[in-house]
Amino acid sequence: MKRIRTIIIDDEAPAREILRHYLSTINEIEIVAECSDGFSGLKAISEIKPDLIFLDIQMPRLNGFELLEVLTEKPEVIFTTAYDQYAIKAFEMNAVNYLMKPFPEERLKDAVGKAMDRLPGKESRSGATGNPIEKLPSPLARIVVRKGNGINIIPVDDIRYLEAQDDFVMIYYSSGKALKQQTMKFYEDNLPSDRFARIHRSYIVKISEIKKLEPYSKDNYVAVLAGGEKIPVSRSGYRNLREELNF
Repeated sequence: MKRIRTIIIDDEAPAREILRHYLSTINEIEIVAECSDGFSGLKAISEIKPDLIFLDIQMPRLNGFELLEVLTEKPEVIFTTAYDQYAIKAFEMNAVNYLMKPFPEERLKDAVGKAMDRLPGKESRSGATGNPIEKLPSPLARIVVRKGNGINIIPVDDIRYLEAQDDFVMIYYSSGKALKQQTMKFYEDNLPSDRFARIHRSYIVKISEIKKLEPYSKDNYVAVLAGGEKIPVSRSGYRNLREELNF
């Protein structure tokens, strides 16, 4: 049987060592790289194109979920983490398994067995990790986007407004704009509700960016932003703003 080319991505050296030790007893596994952060893991996956990755979630610079979100070719994923609150999201992303540290060797071998069961049909699967779950456990703090061959991290504080564009969302932020394959509902649910408002089915705006509301026609308004942009405000959006701004 062809060996399973595997990458370990974890910012803790002891965790990588334990994984390496456990995996050394599985003949089918070939460890082709180890990475200590999300960015180096992303680079290794893009260059090596492994069959399987062991992926920590809480890592500096780029966390495990953010790494998966910007991958164009997705291997099978086994999450290894000390946190249990991400399990639902991990399985919504079609992970093979979710291992809670510290996990026994037999638990790891069982997860590898499940990955092996899925690998023969690898080519026939579309988007192995699927789309992220639409509701996160806490408000977004940053958004990761791919621009050309690079990765940009946009802090939520820098976002000015978002615009729906078919199956994508255009994110306008302090130093530019970026297109993200995501839904407006996702951002409506996960951006801080005390700082962002959905003022139209196609627009979500940072409330502090709105300088004034101007009448457009009977019972219709446009929001004038700090940069001079004029954005339509629906009736429900107007109600949302009245609640947020108390006018």
